[in-house]
Amino acid sequence: MWSRIVASLAVLTISVTSSPVAPVDNLNRRQEIPTATLPACAQVSVLLNDNEAPTDAPQPTEVPADLAHQCLLSIPINATSAKAILFELPLYLNWQSTLDVLKDPPSEYVEKVQGPIDILAGLDDISAAIDKGDIVGEWEFGWALYKLLGAAHDGHLAYILDVVGLIFSFNRPLPLVSVSEDGSKLPAIFAYSDVLGLQFKNISYTPSAIVKIDGQDASAFLEDLSQQGSLQDRDALYNNLFYSLAQTSLQNGGSGTGGFTGGGRGRYVPLKANTTIDFANGTTLAIANTARTYFNFQNITSGADLRRSFVNDGNAIAKTFRPDLITPVSVLSAQAAAPPPGYPVPVVPGPQNLINGFYIDGPGYENVAVLQVPSFVSSSYAELPFQATSQKFLQKAWSEGKTKLIIDLQANGGGTILQGYDLFKQLFPALDPYGGNRFRYNSAVDLVGQAFSGVVSQYPRDAGLKNATLRLIQTSYFDYHTDQTVDGKPFESWAQKVGPNTVNGDDYTSITRWNLTDVYIPYQSGINITGFSNLTRWKSEDIVLVTDGYCASTCSIFSELMTQQGRVKTIAFGGRSNSNRIQAVGGVKGANVYQWSFIQQYAVQAIYYNETFQDSALKEYSSEKVINRGYGNGINVRDAVRLGDDSGIALQFKYEEADCRLYYTPEMTVNAAAIWKAAADAQWSDSSKCIGNGGYYNPSNARRAAQGKTTTLSPARGQMHGAQALRQMKALEDTFSIETEYQIEAGDGFMQP
Repeated sequence: MWSRIVASLAVLTISVTSSPVAPVDNLNRRQEIPTATLPACAQVSVLLNDNEAPTDAPQPTEVPADLAHQCLLSIPINATSAKAILFELPLYLNWQSTLDVLKDPPSEYVEKVQGPIDILAGLDDISAAIDKGDIVGEWEFGWALYKLLGAAHDGHLAYILDVVGLIFSFNRPLPLVSVSEDGSKLPAIFAYSDVLGLQFKNISYTPSAIVKIDGQDASAFLEDLSQQGSLQDRDALYNNLFYSLAQTSLQNGGSGTGGFTGGGRGRYVPLKANTTIDFANGTTLAIANTARTYFNFQNITSGADLRRSFVNDGNAIAKTFRPDLITPVSVLSAQAAAPPPGYPVPVVPGPQNLINGFYIDGPGYENVAVLQVPSFVSSSYAELPFQATSQKFLQKAWSEGKTKLIIDLQANGGGTILQGYDLFKQLFPALDPYGGNRFRYNSAVDLVGQAFSGVVSQYPRDAGLKNATLRLIQTSYFDYHTDQTVDGKPFESWAQKVGPNTVNGDDYTSITRWNLTDVYIPYQSGINITGFSNLTRWKSEDIVLVTDGYCASTCSIFSELMTQQGRVKTIAFGGRSNSNRIQAVGGVKGANVYQWSFIQQYAVQAIYYNETFQDSALKEYSSEKVINRGYGNGINVRDAVRLGDDSGIALQFKYEEADCRLYYTPEMTVNAAAIWKAAADAQWSDSSKCIGNGGYYNPSNARRAAQGKTTTLSPARGQMHGAQALRQMKALEDTFSIETEYQIEAGDGFMQP
């Protein structure tokens, strides 16, 4: 697939340089078929089911984006079903740890991050819009819900209605990058194909910056588009629109070629037929937008047909997905994969590029080791190999004289919570990780805890080691024997653990900490926590965290431990085109995500274990309406709270700038080692390379503003091995999909896509 993308980009680049206007609409076949007057969904059916094609010919998977959107808009709403969903949603949203604070966040958060949002009031507004006839379609209803919850900018919080998340994914065939010509000038936006050509010396023209998209200033257009993403920080959101080596290294676990192309949550955003690109040199390019589907549109003649065949609200036929349109899910293993495009061969490879250890070639970097951690995993096959990779590499690097360590967290959307703790302990074995966290108090949380704690109090703590049913309860938050107090002591009762405790006018459970010596730790994380006797001895000043702002969930937990207790510094790359300082952690800083079905399961189990709760609030969770219609659902159930912070403000609402900011350069979009060298230089050699007004680095040395504006890119210095590099960039052939997402397991720390 990647070769097809590169090939199409090459065609687009030629169009840019040879013609001032180059419309590309070769996927719009509506003018070629006699059914153009049919309803939009019927047209989609014709395009996807070509009965005249040879039987062995692959059926198409894409249709024009605007046609797909028209088809979605034609799906009629079932108001009764929609109202039932709106009635049930608060049951789950009441578990959202930040629900109250989102209505009135701290002023600094509002000024620098995101504005307030009252989610429950927003549900009432949607209900009123249905009553007034302002929402008449199923997709309109789902899109209103998507935007409402998305306004929280919490990657753990999502409710994506089936018609929004499962029928079409929207795509633009032109990945972009935002780069500074020399690392000093303000960055500008370029077509990634131009940067590839420049770095591999296979183009004869000077790449020109993109200045407008669909007639709007390009930066303003992209900043607005970025708000559809799941991160909270605006610079991190902006970065996530672009092609990233770290994201593509995760293959189907990342956000692909960027949100602009339809990667990550960008795939849900509806598109017009074309996107128009204006360049600084005066040329213009029009690209055809498409929508891909895995749904079987056979015999679909209208939006009403599509609803009957797809929507599960009691009146639906079973969904049918055409096998030839479904991308097979590859069977992952613990084995190391080939190095991802743009990366050198790792010194110590990890499972499926989820973690790799590197050295940096070149004079001046002989003492630098790089542990690249784009994920903290969340699948049982990789837990032990992931841990073993970090153990082996850190020991090897230290024994071979590496005295500086870069931990590259770019693209890290989280994973198994205790993998973050384990890596911290390997680096700082003498420190006791804090990791304070709390639930938002609600009656359902209390009732589940009463039921579970009541059962397990009859058994010893290790009774579930051989009893799967007891183990499920004894490893959950709702057994008060799990976790410990802020002082590292056991809780004496569920009542002590649940509280409630009023903080800044809102009710929360008591702050808890993970008990890393608990007998059930291997069942909660898939590993034992190691590092207590680690022999590596890097000092805090010899370690630096590198991020692109995407750091979220378990990554944010790890970063908090490293910076607050380990006193390690951070370098953030990229961001919007300005010279301001930016945050290193721009994703959700919540400490735990639950799937909605996981909450429902807990409620049902609590009634089973305590029959007196049959008529309690828990019985309302028995309905399947919300669960059946949702896709990719998650709730952030735990706030993270800082050690020694008496403000009561969750980390989610704290604005914290990185110690250093660096711009991406063209070379960094094709060569990960260029990122590591820049980070090593800024951290240990020349702090004046940092952009912005100082920070941890000496303000008198740090550049106070970027110099000039990037408008064109000069030929790359040095000799790039073009053929070899291009072969590496094509290594993801037929394995890469931009409809990527994290597969969330119950109770882990992954950010939702």
